[in-house]
Amino acid sequence: MTAKNLQDTTTLSNGVNMPWFGLGVFKVEEGPELVNAVRTAIQHGYRSVDTAAIYENEEGVGQGIREGLEAAGIQREDLFVTSKVWNADLGYESTLKACETSVQKLGLEYLDLYLIHWPVEGKYVEAWKALETLYKQGRVKAIGVSNFHIHHLEQLMKETEIKPMVNQVEYHPRLTQKELQQYCQANGIQFEAWSPLMQGQLLDQEDLQGIAAKHHKSIAQIILRWDLQNGVITIPKSTKEHRIIENAAIFDFKLSDEDMQRIDSLNQDLRVGPDPDDFDF
Repeated sequence: MTAKNLQDTTTLSNGVNMPWFGLGVFKVEEGPELVNAVRTAIQHGYRSVDTAAIYENEEGVGQGIREGLEAAGIQREDLFVTSKVWNADLGYESTLKACETSVQKLGLEYLDLYLIHWPVEGKYVEAWKALETLYKQGRVKAIGVSNFHIHHLEQLMKETEIKPMVNQVEYHPRLTQKELQQYCQANGIQFEAWSPLMQGQLLDQEDLQGIAAKHHKSIAQIILRWDLQNGVITIPKSTKEHRIIENAAIFDFKLSDEDMQRIDSLNQDLRVGPDPDDFDF
């Protein structure tokens, strides 16, 4: 099922509803611009915000959330907030503590989704056990991972009790990760895209220009629509109000099968971020 509007959700394997579309805040520094972006997104109907400890902007995101809830006249329960535990904190006790810190900085009672940011070898299984504890305690409503390849997921599921509900990975027309997505689908793990617009590198790509012209949409809108029609949750980053609004204006058209295949065919297994198998953080 493809989302019909900005508030549409998909149901994760544990029954929690997660919006198909949200705001990412990677590399947005603390300050008025950040607070403004989060508040603006919520005012314009976004119901999902994705941050991480390493972004060092959880306090500003929290402030934006409080202002956004008030401006939109909605409750905390209407919003889906994600954060992630950083590599330096991947131990059982240290992960529990990291989650507590994130929740405090955000000024929230709980997180909707907490992710392991990277699969640091020898550390992520212990960290996952901490996430299981947080989940059982109700401190977080859902738990998942980020940047996990199939072999990481296999090891995790072999050694732990609860399987991840989400895998957030780099995903865009140059990196479609089909095999990984199929594996996640088969195992009931929701696929989510970070860097869906390849950090702006695809905004003058010829094939995408042609599809965009046909639908009277921007290239960004075409890519984000492609995400949703592929069953992939997407969290584009922007701090500009007109862009925040434009990114979300993707529910009034549909890409044809031919459009979808053309976009799929742009894959080159090309990353803008590190490969989880050989990153060194």
